[in-house]
Amino acid sequence: MHSQGICRSADRPYTKLLRVRQISSIRARSQAPSHQDASARGGADLKQEAARLAKESAKFLVATSASVAVALSAGLGIAEARPEGVNKPELLPKEFTTVIDVAGFLSPGQEQRLAKDVERLEQDTGYKLRILAQNYPNTPGLAIRDYWGVDDETVVFVADPNMGNLLNFNVGSTVDLSVPRSFWSRLAGKYGNVFYWREKGEDVAIEAAVVAIDNCLREDPGPRQCAEIK
Repeated sequence: MHSQGICRSADRPYTKLLRVRQISSIRARSQAPSHQDASARGGADLKQEAARLAKESAKFLVATSASVAVALSAGLGIAEARPEGVNKPELLPKEFTTVIDVAGFLSPGQEQRLAKDVERLEQDTGYKLRILAQNYPNTPGLAIRDYWGVDDETVVFVADPNMGNLLNFNVGSTVDLSVPRSFWSRLAGKYGNVFYWREKGEDVAIEAAVVAIDNCLREDPGPRQCAEIK
């Protein structure tokens, strides 16, 4: 009896040790993340990252759209395509003219022919085409707004080789409703690209663009209006 008691008392520390180890093992297993939990957290992290990237992309699009809106609302600012505003009324002709060439791209004869074309277009359609050939920063800039009385029926055509594309347009709201917006980009792509005007000359590109604008503004409204650059 005495020996059995000694054995039982000797076994107790070992039994307690086993229990402690079992409890520690159970706690460790309960605290350790399972593969499914890790995968779930990984998926959540990916979702959070995707949401963050989407949010940043949205901010970028909003900022870009806002920049474009500012450029459009600035009137002739989009034609100048420069952050610095230029206003040099001293470069304007003393006598009113619808064609201003401060860059020297056009000959006097070409200026006169273009002015007559612009006059006929305005008489026939009511649309006012105004042409400015410039070489930034040598330009009257914003001064042409009051000089020409730019309004909703005005198309300001700015030819400037420093803008990447020679042909740039500022279109009044009435014209914008009548002419598909793709027309202006297609026109600039055809006659304003650097390969065309460097080979043909700035004057040829300007005259070709005026002919195309004249034809477009004279076309009847419809799905095929201004579909071709003529």
